[in-house]
Amino acid sequence: MAEAAQIPGTPFAPARRRWAVRCTAVLAASLPLLAGVAAQSPAEAAAAPSAPSAFSVPSAQAAPAAPTADESRTASVSITGLTPSAPGKGDTVTVSGRVSNRTSSDITEAKVALRPGARLTTRSAIDRADSRTAYVPGVDGEEIGGKGTVKIGDLPPGAGFSFTLSVPADKLPFDEPGVYQLGVSLSGRMADEAYGRVLDIERAILPWQPSAPEQATQLTFLWPLISSTHVTARTESGDRRRIPVFEDDDLEAEIAPGGRLQQMVALGGKLPVTWVVDPDLLASVEAMTNNYKVLTEDGREVAGKGQADARRWLHELRQAVEDGEVVALPFGDPDLASLAHRGKKVSGALSHLGPATELGRMTVETTLLTEPSTDFAWPVEGAVDPSIVSVATSAGAHNVIARSDSMREPASLNHTPTAARPIGGGTTAIVADARLSKLFRGDMTRADGSTQAVQRFLAHTQSITAQQPGRQRSIVVAPQRMPTVSQAQAMADALDTLQLDGRWVEFVSLAEAAEADPDPRAGRKVPGQGSYPDSLRKRELRTESFEEIRAIRNTLDDFKSILSEPARVETPFNSALHRSMSVSWRGDREAAAEYRDSVGGYLEELTGGVRLIEKSDMKLSGRSATIPVTVQNKLLQDVENLELRLVSGRRIGLDVGEAQPVTVEGGHSQSVKVPTTAKANGRTWVEARLYTEDGDPWGEAMRFQVEVTEITSAVMLVISGGVLLVVLAGVRMYTQRKRIGERPDPDAPLVRHADGPEERGEPEESAEAGGKPAAEAGGGQAGDPAGNTGAGRRGPSGAGEKVER
Repeated sequence: MAEAAQIPGTPFAPARRRWAVRCTAVLAASLPLLAGVAAQSPAEAAAAPSAPSAFSVPSAQAAPAAPTADESRTASVSITGLTPSAPGKGDTVTVSGRVSNRTSSDITEAKVALRPGARLTTRSAIDRADSRTAYVPGVDGEEIGGKGTVKIGDLPPGAGFSFTLSVPADKLPFDEPGVYQLGVSLSGRMADEAYGRVLDIERAILPWQPSAPEQATQLTFLWPLISSTHVTARTESGDRRRIPVFEDDDLEAEIAPGGRLQQMVALGGKLPVTWVVDPDLLASVEAMTNNYKVLTEDGREVAGKGQADARRWLHELRQAVEDGEVVALPFGDPDLASLAHRGKKVSGALSHLGPATELGRMTVETTLLTEPSTDFAWPVEGAVDPSIVSVATSAGAHNVIARSDSMREPASLNHTPTAARPIGGGTTAIVADARLSKLFRGDMTRADGSTQAVQRFLAHTQSITAQQPGRQRSIVVAPQRMPTVSQAQAMADALDTLQLDGRWVEFVSLAEAAEADPDPRAGRKVPGQGSYPDSLRKRELRTESFEEIRAIRNTLDDFKSILSEPARVETPFNSALHRSMSVSWRGDREAAAEYRDSVGGYLEELTGGVRLIEKSDMKLSGRSATIPVTVQNKLLQDVENLELRLVSGRRIGLDVGEAQPVTVEGGHSQSVKVPTTAKANGRTWVEARLYTEDGDPWGEAMRFQVEVTEITSAVMLVISGGVLLVVLAGVRMYTQRKRIGERPDPDAPLVRHADGPEERGEPEESAEAGGKPAAEAGGGQAGDPAGNTGAGRRGPSGAGEKVER
């Protein structure tokens, strides 16, 4: 969801107005005096087919203007290289490129030649030179001989030819510092023409600054490190930590070698830039350094494999920002304009901005080991109005990064003013230059496109310095939020050239730019609400989006209140809510809605883990009894601060008592017993429901039926009598068995005692019995291999038992 693809150059004027501007421009090209172009040379004015506004910016891939009959393009020239980009004395200017025959006939006597043009004294003149397509005699200059011209000869239909032209810088007609046009023309004769002519021309813009100016322009370039949302609210249990779940593995591709974010770090680490970081990106990559999971298209979770790339990327980033300035956006890069225009209508929406700012600061500090600035807010495309400024500063920021095509300058201002300007209430607008900020858009994969963008950037910065050579000004460049790899490389080429050869520029931090002395003539009025571009407004998050976020927030607050460890749930869900308001959702409302649904659905899944177990109908015997209700907790932590309430029907006057506190261990169920009393027998419905300590209902209510039956005293007597009979019968049986056990065996032999009568029993063991076998002596039973004594054992005849009375 790169912004370059989402938000191309935004036209701020209606179509009818643009048509009027073009008509006026054509008239101005024919009648320069009537058009009031006294600041331009007549040659420049006559050569301009259109006169763009001072704050309109031609796109890097803008289509050429439709040719007239005299401007029909029969062949094409493209410039793919120009070195050095900012030549000095003693340098040799080398231009390389390619010409192509796009006709159906031969081109004879073809040649390619350099044509240095006039000095371009204004930034508008640079724009016009870029927009011209046809060769204009007297404006595009004369051919340079020697190595500045290459003869091709015949060029067949469809054929191409690569060229390299070289000329010493001292041979170019550059009489004073400034910006000059350098054209490359293709000349030749078509088969049906008697004479040769210029068939096509391509122009490059070349800054010429052989010595340092009196005052160099201060330049601040924002280097955005921002991505789209990748992490869900879902986590899985690990050995010692919660394992995050990613929506996709696209982030791994971005930070891998050659990926967009890897290139942003590698290029930015060599440049004097201000890093503007979305802390969500850092948190996401940090999560990838350990185990993480990725959702597949069919809903499965697979293990992520980007740990090595994540560790490498973070290491390289820490080194890159070690001595640089880092600006931390609020976590998730929330859409300030959407919050201002739609979110303010929903209570609590703006309350996310403060915590997101603090979370962003902490994330950058802990991940990059550096202290970031959180004093800058960056609305989308730098478009502002009073409500956006109010929201942007509500979390503590004192600086709002705007853009000059939103905060327009007075018509009387004939120079580019310093970016910083106070707008009231202690707030400073940092107005980035629109031309410079939008130069590196479009397709930069072609060498001709990136070369032209670099030359335009150098030319405009040099032209700014030349406007007031004795007065230093501070300029800020704020490119698109998510540049492609080729766009980032083009930006890096431009900045690298300025570092080496840009004698008219010195780099400063964004904090220094914010403190620069404001230009008293610069515009300080924030445009009204109605001036916000419709093309941007249509891409904002809707009010319904913020209402859904509020609903999730309310459910999360209730959920936290019953948890023993709320931080384990609060952290991932708070981050997900911040991500739900991200700028990256602009232009993709369907994906934004799916993400919010996934966050809300997962929260419902978790809250549904704490519920009442369905209960069947039950009977209560007696007017006083207890009703057990089971509470289930499927979570991995304890739940507390809940209470169970029962509500009964009035038909039998069942009193269900007071609410009962509920505490359940993680992964367990707990039965809660509620004492009840009834005034009459019968059936009634009982509703059970859980509530939080704030009195908010939790989960769904459960209903079951209760039947109360009273037990009378007569029934109790019958039951007591039955129990007594059972006890008496048991006593009688015990007594009988005891008597039978004491009666002598009639088959036992008679034994006479020395001091008494005879009785039946075993004879006493004599002294001589010690020498007899154990069986004969009465010490055991014959055939017992274990040699047991037989104590406590009774055979059928009672053998081996000695009875004494």
